[in-house]
Amino acid sequence: MPLDDTLRSLLVAHGPSGYETAPAAAWREAAGRFSDDVSTDVMGSVLARVPGKQPDGPTVAVVGHIDEIGLIVTHIDDKGYLYVIGVGGWDAQQLVGQRVAITTRDGVVPGVVGRKPIHLLKEEERKKAAELKELHIDVGARDGDEARALVRIGDVAVIAADPVELPNDRVAARALDNRLGSYIALEAARLVAEAGGGAGDVVAVGVVQEEVGLNGARALAYSLRPDVAIVVDVTHETDTPGVDAKQLGTHTFGSGPVIERGTILHPRVYELLVEAAEAESIPHTFMASAARTGTDADAIHLTRGGIVTGGVGLPLRYMHSAVEIVQLDDVANCAKLIAAFALRLTADTDLSRG
Repeated sequence: MPLDDTLRSLLVAHGPSGYETAPAAAWREAAGRFSDDVSTDVMGSVLARVPGKQPDGPTVAVVGHIDEIGLIVTHIDDKGYLYVIGVGGWDAQQLVGQRVAITTRDGVVPGVVGRKPIHLLKEEERKKAAELKELHIDVGARDGDEARALVRIGDVAVIAADPVELPNDRVAARALDNRLGSYIALEAARLVAEAGGGAGDVVAVGVVQEEVGLNGARALAYSLRPDVAIVVDVTHETDTPGVDAKQLGTHTFGSGPVIERGTILHPRVYELLVEAAEAESIPHTFMASAARTGTDADAIHLTRGGIVTGGVGLPLRYMHSAVEIVQLDDVANCAKLIAAFALRLTADTDLSRG
């Protein structure tokens, strides 16, 4: 299947945590094609509601975070070099020699990440991994005054890497973590709308600031107060060299969505997701977590008096890099699974733990 226009628009948009305006605008535009109730909350998270058919039907939130990791400018020296810290979790090795795009008030400024050349590194330096504090961004400025006219402290950057379509239904891009989740939330809600709606409202959500503390999800869950939340995020594809399936379970490309089970995730939601997958012949695998999932579910399930929460993952290679890879049929099957789950719920569905 080709990379569709909605997902492409989400992937080319630049939106590190706290600066998600561009991907949120692309998301809202897509949501408006199937929902008459599209909104943005005070933090910048975006919502699209598909009305339910029963007044007492359960409200289901399908949540994927729309932010990505990035860099933020902290200092511009008199020679015109920019120094940055990470927005989210970076392996600095991923940045060495990369081209970057800096979002400024006057548009995008291109730059490159520089480091002392290997010829000048001492022997002991060559053995060490680069640290972010040892890197800088070069925008080609003659001096600090020219650089400061182009870029301000607090401007953010992402790696300049547009999507590349690969063989076997695969795509490489930055920000697949987790524009994929926000896209799947849209697609699941669209499928529910095409089916005529579920028993209760289905609300697709693209939440902000996941990479810096699950902030958008926490605020969203408090205000929306859904009866059920399904959090969609990426997980590690286990055919990738260096990934240990004994720790993570087996989730290869083409094996479909990953249904998560664990301490904070509601057991009844897990069972209902499995039932939906089996009933619709959707390929799927399983993953277990203990104290936390590392996703927005960790915040949502604790909100107010607690929210019934489930987790669905998507196999991804090279997470938190400029060359993350996904297989698109897994994306489609993930949306189908969540839509099937939502359509099977009724006002009488038992969501108690005991």
